[in-house]
Amino acid sequence: MFRTTRTASAATTAALLCAVTGAALTGTHLAPAASASPQHSRLDSLEPVAAATVARRERGGDLFTGIGKIRVGDRSVNVSCSGTPAPHRPVVMLMAGLGDGLDNLSGIQKTLSATGRVCSYDRLGEGESDAPLGPQTMDSTGKVLTAVLDRVAGDRPVVLVGHSLGGLIAARYAPEHLDRVKGLVLLDATPSTMAADLTRIVPPSATGPGADARDGYLAVSQGQNPEMLSFTDGKVRSAGDIPVEVIRHGVPYLAQSIPTYGPALERAWADGERAWLALSPHSRLSVATKSDHYIYLAQPDLVDQAVERVTSRAPGRS
Repeated sequence: MFRTTRTASAATTAALLCAVTGAALTGTHLAPAASASPQHSRLDSLEPVAAATVARRERGGDLFTGIGKIRVGDRSVNVSCSGTPAPHRPVVMLMAGLGDGLDNLSGIQKTLSATGRVCSYDRLGEGESDAPLGPQTMDSTGKVLTAVLDRVAGDRPVVLVGHSLGGLIAARYAPEHLDRVKGLVLLDATPSTMAADLTRIVPPSATGPGADARDGYLAVSQGQNPEMLSFTDGKVRSAGDIPVEVIRHGVPYLAQSIPTYGPALERAWADGERAWLALSPHSRLSVATKSDHYIYLAQPDLVDQAVERVTSRAPGRS
């Protein structure tokens, strides 16, 4: 997995393959989706139950603080929560990119928890969470998120902060859960048209890094990833009038790593980030001028400020 330092080629993989150590660029073997177990997780009636490993219960409620496991259906999900719920302030949920665990987010979580309750979790197949029992979809991964939020936020409103694929999941989840999601911060979120952009820019005759990036992304999006999660292109749906902050990378590493097609991919990525503004009339786009894909590692202060703007505008609970 990629952590705090990355080469140019690794950064390319992180962006186009949603932070997974993809088979095409790194040689890591990923089993074909067809070989996945036909048994699916029982996610149609999720009832999360706290495991004995939960670190500490908060006084006066059933929320917990620390790092521990909760049950989601028949799977165990690793969760981390810190900070104290603040009046009129939503709970912040951090969502990592594909191939990353909640440990990647520990620095930004510690900083943000100084002003309120902040949580993160490992999706099924990531970090310390159980592997999925079968193929995942946006709907099933959203049900896991709902179960986790039920357990760590209760009836409090939440702000989702998603990086890379975590941002794509957050942006797809929010429009269907506006009773709960009161704000979004998208950190170089995977564009909603990434597959179409890649196949348009990188032709079938391409070889080298461009072909690797295209083929690798398409394989990952079809479920060849640790989460066994398949995701497709789609329109950006309205999330009402919630505050939305979109931050895209400013270091053009795609152009450096994929000389032939990189400049066009950079333009497509920038267009994809601007497209997220359609989520809400209260959306704002900024550029992390000193960052590649991992904005929360390169410019954490920029992320802190964006989260503060969104949480201060989002309705909380007294």
